[in-house]
Amino acid sequence: MCLILFAWKAHPRYPLVVAANRDEFHDRPTAAAGFWEDTPEILAGKDLQAGGTWLGINRNGRFAAISNYREPMFRTSPLEYSRGHLVRDFLVGKSTPAACSEQLHARGIDYRGFNLLLGDPETLFYVSNRNTGPARVGAGSHGLSNHLLDTDWPKVHSGRARIDTLLEDERVDPGALLELLADQTIIPCTGLPANEMKSEPEEITKRIFIVSPVYGTRSSTVVVLDSEGEFTFVERQFDHGGNPIGTRSHSFRIK
Repeated sequence: MCLILFAWKAHPRYPLVVAANRDEFHDRPTAAAGFWEDTPEILAGKDLQAGGTWLGINRNGRFAAISNYREPMFRTSPLEYSRGHLVRDFLVGKSTPAACSEQLHARGIDYRGFNLLLGDPETLFYVSNRNTGPARVGAGSHGLSNHLLDTDWPKVHSGRARIDTLLEDERVDPGALLELLADQTIIPCTGLPANEMKSEPEEITKRIFIVSPVYGTRSSTVVVLDSEGEFTFVERQFDHGGNPIGTRSHSFRIK
């Protein structure tokens, strides 16, 4: 997952609004979002190579999403585990977001760099094994790409502003969020130090939606939780040319 835009307790009707793009190699096998046969309380896409996921919810109102932290390959540990299991394990677990964040930060050395959001209807936490410790997410709009939370990369900066605009409406439209995620415009770089920009490919930092024959945006996901406990989950998948190849929608009320 290379871009997660979200608003937490920033709208009177929708306590959680998420718009996220998963950027991945096209040859990595993936199952479309749905309720998992082996763990039917989970609604998520599935990484068929390692068995985890990048974003999901469950019927009890738990939410989790992850992005990689970009860093040199020499940081890779031979003992690392799949980061997608972190999302899966939280969705099937019972620990609070706060407790789980502390546990994961303590054993973060087992994984390559990650940024992780863990939440339930009451609280939302951010944890990274490249940061000093977990943090409770404050109310408002936020963005997470392949650096720490709210790092002002161009697509994070632009995406947060556009989320704020959409939140001005009485109703949050999943279609408008999908449209935001499909934007292939190169966003001008403002506010980020030049030395940080030099280390990142232009497509990673300046485009919301990436098209490439080898690596690009594989899917866009929208999650909306309303004040009545109703989840709406929409996933749209794309081929290597950036063309939509399927859209799946799910709605359910938290148990």
